[in-house]
Amino acid sequence: MENNNNMNRRDFLRVSGLSTIALTLGTTGLFSLSGQAKTLPQGRANNPTSVFGGYGPLVKDPNGILDLPQGFQYKIVSRTGDKLSNGAPIPGAMDGMAAFQGKHNTTVLVRNHEQALDAKYPVYGSNPFNSMVAGGTTALIVGPNREVIKEYVTNSGTAVNCAGGASTWGTWLTCEEVEYNDGVMEHGFVFEVDPADPENQMSKTPIRDMGFFSHEACSVDPATGIWYLTEDARPISFLYRFTPNDRSQKLGSLQKGGKLEAAAIDVLPHSAASNFINGQKFGIVWKEVNSEDAHQSALKQGCIQFRRLEGACFSAGVFWFDDTTARRVYRYFPSTNTLELFYESSDDNDLKSPDNITITPWGDLWIAEDGSGHDRVIGLTPEGNVYPFAYNRWNDSEFAGPCFSPDGKTFFVNIQEPGITLAIWGPFARRNAARQVVMGHAAPPAHFAPKISNKLAEFAEQNGMSPLAAAVLDRHGVNI
Repeated sequence: MENNNNMNRRDFLRVSGLSTIALTLGTTGLFSLSGQAKTLPQGRANNPTSVFGGYGPLVKDPNGILDLPQGFQYKIVSRTGDKLSNGAPIPGAMDGMAAFQGKHNTTVLVRNHEQALDAKYPVYGSNPFNSMVAGGTTALIVGPNREVIKEYVTNSGTAVNCAGGASTWGTWLTCEEVEYNDGVMEHGFVFEVDPADPENQMSKTPIRDMGFFSHEACSVDPATGIWYLTEDARPISFLYRFTPNDRSQKLGSLQKGGKLEAAAIDVLPHSAASNFINGQKFGIVWKEVNSEDAHQSALKQGCIQFRRLEGACFSAGVFWFDDTTARRVYRYFPSTNTLELFYESSDDNDLKSPDNITITPWGDLWIAEDGSGHDRVIGLTPEGNVYPFAYNRWNDSEFAGPCFSPDGKTFFVNIQEPGITLAIWGPFARRNAARQVVMGHAAPPAHFAPKISNKLAEFAEQNGMSPLAAAVLDRHGVNI
């Protein structure tokens, strides 16, 4: 889209993504025109009516494990090789994770273990899909004091359980990051895990219509029941969506099958995402693919070729995902069938190898790095600014499985090898649903943003709204 300083009102609204709803959100003062992140005083949470930009510099951990901003604390709640509640060793290669509300103010964590065959600490289950492989999932019941009450196996005999996604009905979809068929057993599927009914028949039954390919992560649109899935394959990956035959979003609905499709740009057949420009948007179409040979089917149909897709999450009407090789973050708007390259890192100091992602309770996107060397958890704001929250001082292993407790007071994350699960707490910003929506309707690029006069800024301040919202009113002829 060309820069045009003489844009009409329709163009401005179209570019900025504003609507009547966005104008209402703008009155909370959540927009930024400058695009500059604000650094907060150390150890203090943000004023939720201002632009959030991190919690200040990281403080070196005297224990040599995890650097965090001042005022934050952590504890290791689970460690590979320690004991599950049944006495078996806690499995290794901790990866994707989700948090659910449990009884008596507990948090239920469901956690992947990215293992295949010769693991030192395999997942020892009682009802495995394939007893010859060592992957699977475990669950942790964590009390409000951040102490583990119970830790147990929920799925076993699956392979290379990388990431996945939480359903709206309290289950976890664990994804196999492998495509393997030895003539006897196949691996490369999605399995549904119920932490309240561990290792049941469902947990060992692949959802074949969600595709046979090297899965990474998935996330559901709660408004439609449609799932979006990323593929971790090199050098070409595809973005998929799965429309269940039964979209009731109830236990057992996914097992009734559905349709698998891959994203394509109809006007640009065989398009490579590497040609996308930061901030560029495309209208996309979805092409049905053969779920038993998804990757080749998508390739033949000229679907969008990404380099290596990783994390995925859905929030406030927007699906977010990243490409670790390209150091990019994308967002997809189902309501308009629009795909946008939201952020591209030009420097490892900003963001390297983005992997698992989550939306924070206050609306930022948090990204776990997997860059093979003292990785970080990086925050990304609606304005496209990044800030560090955590630094792995312990070893060269990746962060994985970032998620927040249902009350938003505890952040859980894994360091994959040798394998620890951490609980982190401190002066987190309070929940802000409106700002989560802002993350999907960010301020326009600087060259499209209106100029804010002193009079306009003063009007915004007096009326408790953002300068951008005031500028829209001014553009529409409201007497300022």
